[in-house]
Amino acid sequence: MKKLQTSRRKLLSLAGGLATLTACAKKETPTELGKPLSKYGDRSPHETSVRTLPPADSPTPSTGSSRTPLQDSYGIITPSSLHFERHHSGVPDIDPAKHQLLLHGLVNQPLMYTLDDLKHFPSVSRIHFVECSGNGRSEYSAALGSTPQASHGLASCSEWTGVPVSALLKEAGLHPDAKWIIAEGADPCHLTRSIPIAKIMDDALLVYAQNGEPLRPEQGYPLRLLLPGYEGNTNIKWLRRMMASAEPAMTTHETAYYTDLLPDGKARQFSLDLEAKSVITRPSGGQKLTYGPGAYEITGLAWSGRGKIARVEISTDNGKTWKDAEMQQPVFGKAFTRFRLMWNWDGQATSIRSRATDETGYLQPTGDELADARGRNYGYHNNQIKTWFVKADGSISHDEHV
Repeated sequence: MKKLQTSRRKLLSLAGGLATLTACAKKETPTELGKPLSKYGDRSPHETSVRTLPPADSPTPSTGSSRTPLQDSYGIITPSSLHFERHHSGVPDIDPAKHQLLLHGLVNQPLMYTLDDLKHFPSVSRIHFVECSGNGRSEYSAALGSTPQASHGLASCSEWTGVPVSALLKEAGLHPDAKWIIAEGADPCHLTRSIPIAKIMDDALLVYAQNGEPLRPEQGYPLRLLLPGYEGNTNIKWLRRMMASAEPAMTTHETAYYTDLLPDGKARQFSLDLEAKSVITRPSGGQKLTYGPGAYEITGLAWSGRGKIARVEISTDNGKTWKDAEMQQPVFGKAFTRFRLMWNWDGQATSIRSRATDETGYLQPTGDELADARGRNYGYHNNQIKTWFVKADGSISHDEHV
């Protein structure tokens, strides 16, 4: 073993340091107690991410939407407090002890369920996104698509807990002639939509919990219908009635609204499945590559109403070439999928974009491809590729000329 050697100067320096530490330890240091316990947790006051709201002077304050700040999200789960909202007549205040669900129509035995009755059934929990079919309409207005929240914020993803609707229909005895379920909400406008029986018997849920706690009022408390992969308007909130029927009801929200006007002048109804979509959330509009040229992580979200996302590609050279992004595992069907790709920015102006392919082989289209298929109707179901323009100074915009 070698003998440890040191100089007199090093020993004096070490002794001086120990003396300083001892002196500091003897001084009285004031201690501030932390915040006391609370009955319900709050986020840090340093975190300020919020949903966007309609103008305060809106003539119809109970009708409208709020958008999820996707650019601030991590992983795939949206906090319940930031899940987007879409209301047609405001949020009703419903006493869960008095709320009931009526199941009637073409069934052998009409039934009425309380919330406790439904919780008596075996429950299931699944992770699924919900998306307004109007999500993406802002792409037709350059001013509105300026951030992921503005362009794609009418989509969120949660863990939902409830009961398969098929269990109730089996108990009621579904008549062979029943081809549709007419679902009605308890909001003031009694929003009503027609749902194909095939979907109801497949994966439809009656949910009473979201992300581990009871539904928030704006998400349908105490009970909502969840139709994984279907346009958001069909996922009836504050659900109070389901009627089995041989025909769809042809309600206002499936005739005058939520239809697609095609180039030949006809309108497409019941375009219920939401197709593959993706958006880069960081870096994105309103943000900046603050460290100059170098390595940056590109990350975003992809989803499809037809199943799992099979592939996400990213282009960093104006769409000339594409690279496969890494997808966060596990990948769930009809749920957000987080994707990532490391990018070495050379400091030159360019654009970045993503495109998703789902397990059916469907590839997310460009704006021109979507227009060729459906026409530029400025309406619903816009799932075109989203482009972000990167300037030489590192700033990022939705508009090449901004």
